[in-house]
Amino acid sequence: MTAGLAPATLRLEGLRRADFDALSFDVYGTILDWEPEIVRFLDRFLLREGSPLRGRDLLLSYDRLRQPLQARRPALPYPEVLRETLAALAAETGVTARPGDLEEFAGIAATHHPFPDSVAALAEFRGMGLTLAALSNIDEASFARAMQAAGIRFDVVVTAERVGAYKPDLPHFRTALDDLAQRGIPASRVLHVAQSRRADIVPANALGLTCVWINRPGHVFGRSGAETAHPDYEAPSLAALAGHLAAT
Repeated sequence: MTAGLAPATLRLEGLRRADFDALSFDVYGTILDWEPEIVRFLDRFLLREGSPLRGRDLLLSYDRLRQPLQARRPALPYPEVLRETLAALAAETGVTARPGDLEEFAGIAATHHPFPDSVAALAEFRGMGLTLAALSNIDEASFARAMQAAGIRFDVVVTAERVGAYKPDLPHFRTALDDLAQRGIPASRVLHVAQSRRADIVPANALGLTCVWINRPGHVFGRSGAETAHPDYEAPSLAALAGHLAAT
C-alpha cells in the first residue's frame, strides 16, 4: 500500500440494483487510470531539467497547482489548464518548460487508458439495463478521443467545456440530472460512482445523491476533502460494484 493512503474496503451492504435506473460516473480516476501517464510525462520532463521531484510527491504538487486554477477560471479550456499547470510546476521547481513540453502535456487527457476492470464493468452495468452518464472535468475533444480509444460509450456526457465549469462546482451534476430527467429518470434513481472525494463525493452529498466511492488502492488524486466527503457506499473497483449489483 502507498504510504499515507488508507486501504480500500468493500462497503456495499443495502445497495440494490432495483433502486436505480442510472449510474453517473466520474471518468478520470474512476474509469480511466490517468496517474501513470501524468507521472511518466512529468518524471521525464523534470529528470531532463535536473529536478529531484518524483512519483507521489510530484503528483501531489501537480494536483495542488491544478485545482485552484480550475476554481479561479472555470471557463478555461482543459488543455490550457494543463499548459498553465505545467508552467506553474516548472516555475515552482526552477526548471524550464519549453513550448513543445506545454503542447505535449496539453494533449495528455486523450491518452489515458482504462483500468483493467473498467470496460467489462461498464458492459455489465449496461447489460443490467442501466443508463450510463459521464461527468468529466475535460474538454469535449480530449474526452471523445479517449472514449473512442477505450471503446467506451455513455448515454449522457457532461464535460467541463459543455457547462463552463469544473467539479466540484455543481453545473456538471445539475446538467446531468436534467439530461437524465429528460429520459424519465429522477435524481432519486441515480447512483453516482466516483473515485474523487473532493470533486465528486462532496457535490453529490450537497445535492442529496446516493454515491459510491471507488477507493482504488494506491492512487493519489481525489483523496483530499475526506473530512467533508460522506459516501454512502465504498468499493475497491468497478468490478466489485458490478458484481454486487448483479447479485442483488
